[in-house]
Amino acid sequence: MTPDLLAPLDLAFWNIESDLHPMHLGALGVFASHSPAAGAHAADLLAARAAAVPGLRMRIRDVWRPLDLGQPFPFGLRRPLAFGGAAREPAPDFDPLDHVRLHAPTADFQGMAGRLMERPLERGRPPWEAHVLPGEDGVSFAVLFKFHHALADGLRALTLAAAVLDPTDMPAPRPRPAEPPRGLLPDVRKLPGLLRGAVSDMGRALDIGASVALSTLGMRSSPALTSEPSGTRRTAGVVLDIDDVHRVRKAVGGTVNDVLIAVVAGALRRWLDERGDGSEGVAPRALIPVSKRRPRTAHPRGNRLSGYLIQLPVDDPDPLGRLEAVRTAMGRNKDAGPNRGAGAVALLADHVPALGHRLGGPLVSQAARLWFDILVTSVPLPGLGLKLGGNPLTEVFPFAPLAAGQSLAVAVSTYRGRVHYGLVADARAVPDLDRFAQAVSDEVETLIKACAP
Repeated sequence: MTPDLLAPLDLAFWNIESDLHPMHLGALGVFASHSPAAGAHAADLLAARAAAVPGLRMRIRDVWRPLDLGQPFPFGLRRPLAFGGAAREPAPDFDPLDHVRLHAPTADFQGMAGRLMERPLERGRPPWEAHVLPGEDGVSFAVLFKFHHALADGLRALTLAAAVLDPTDMPAPRPRPAEPPRGLLPDVRKLPGLLRGAVSDMGRALDIGASVALSTLGMRSSPALTSEPSGTRRTAGVVLDIDDVHRVRKAVGGTVNDVLIAVVAGALRRWLDERGDGSEGVAPRALIPVSKRRPRTAHPRGNRLSGYLIQLPVDDPDPLGRLEAVRTAMGRNKDAGPNRGAGAVALLADHVPALGHRLGGPLVSQAARLWFDILVTSVPLPGLGLKLGGNPLTEVFPFAPLAAGQSLAVAVSTYRGRVHYGLVADARAVPDLDRFAQAVSDEVETLIKACAP
């Protein structure tokens, strides 16, 4: 069986991970129930269904290949092996009970989720977990899904999670067409196109490098957004009414995403001033990931991300001024496209050899704080209602990985007419994450009042 090699960016995610900075995505789903035993029943369902989902059986292992020296190896000796990347393969000893865990009842889903997000996934097994958290109130339970970023991006993680929930009317994914066999030598008819592509890639790399350098000029971040790694995590969630967001968007213009990013800028301003760090002169760089999913016929398959990099107008005291600044910055990014600019650094992973990812992973992980100050990402969710064991999903909070040297990350999802902010922070650097969550809610109210006739 031909190994399913990791795409370059997946390989980068796999190699930059450390005990202090695990590279898994998370999602905390809260379900309404009518029985204290609903959580235990949900755990049984998840374990039974996981066994039938091929994507959940895949582990990741290193690939070693004979070193090609272009000539027979002397004296009949075996060729030495060279690192050839990593690949997904079915785990022969897969047991769903190693991945689905039922916990004791709790009254604090977010507090428990934060502690569980600290723990790296076991790399010898398929890198995912589902933690079922029964509620002490007896009328709710939560499930924390964790997927390693090398196994799934946000959309793929959603597909895997949906496969173990109750069946819905979601359209089934189209089967992948068979891949044509690839020869050892490229088709000579494609060489002109390959050369043009190489020249274009070189120009793109130079553009990205120049943009990264320019983005550091006049950088005005805050010490509150950087921290020495502690390996601890804290999570929080905020729920907004999507109608309130649309009210602001219709009054001012722009997109829903512009409003949601401006809310983060305003919340940061409130939070920094409240904790005494001050927002004067602060304009941290936010990375806004943009998915560039590979075609179904692409090889290798997997993550391919670009991004937009913008300076959040935290130092602007006017809420509408902050929103206009975000709109303008996002407009410039969209005009330039996701293939160029400082936010497109992740695309350069395609041009790094497998050994470079393996050896350079620790260095790359430490470079995140030089590239951006805070991650603000959006995770798509289906509009239809989801259930587990007949219990409806009422809230869902996405959690992004926390980059090395950074203290806060923000993920946003819209589900059933409500916006869910999922906040992840270093627990030692941000013991007051609940205050930042409150600042998000307060900022929306401020924008609504500012847009009132």
